[in-house]
Amino acid sequence: MPAFLSPELGLIFWQLVIFLLVLFLLAKFAWKPILLALKEREDSIEGALRMADQAKIEMQQLKAGNEKLLTEARLERDRMMQEATQMANQHREAEKARATAEANNIIQQAREAIQTEKNAALAEVKNTAAKLSLDIAERILRRELTDPAAQTQLVDSYLKDVKLN
Repeated sequence: MPAFLSPELGLIFWQLVIFLLVLFLLAKFAWKPILLALKEREDSIEGALRMADQAKIEMQQLKAGNEKLLTEARLERDRMMQEATQMANQHREAEKARATAEANNIIQQAREAIQTEKNAALAEVKNTAAKLSLDIAERILRRELTDPAAQTQLVDSYLKDVKLN
C-alpha cells in the first residue's frame, strides 16, 4: 500500500483529540447560542404565522361585516324607495280625489246655476206669456163687451165650458 494512503496512529490520535476538543468547545460555548438563535427564529416565524392567520381571520370577519352592512344598506335603500313610491302613490290618489271632488263641486254649481237661470227664464216667459194673454184678452173683451149680444154669447160659452169640465 502506498505510504500516503495509510495515516499513522499518532496522527489519528491527535486528530481525534482536536476533534473532541473542538466539539467540546462548540458544545460548551457555541452550541447553546446557536440553538437559542434557531429557537428564537423558529418562535419568531411561528409568531409571524400566527399573526398572519389572526390577520386573515380578522380580514374575513371584516369582510363578512362589510357584506352584512352592505346588505343592510341595500335593504334600507329598497325599503326607503318602497316608502317613497307608496307615499307618492298616496299623494297622487289624494290629489286625484281632491281634483275629482272639486270638479264635481264645480259641475254641481254649474248645474244649479243653469237650473236657476232656466227657472228664471221660464218664469220670465210665463210672465211675458201671461202679460200677452192678458193684453190679448183685454183687447178681445173690450171689443166683445161693446156689443150686448156678444156679451151674452160670451157668458153662455163660458158657462158651457164650465159645465163640461
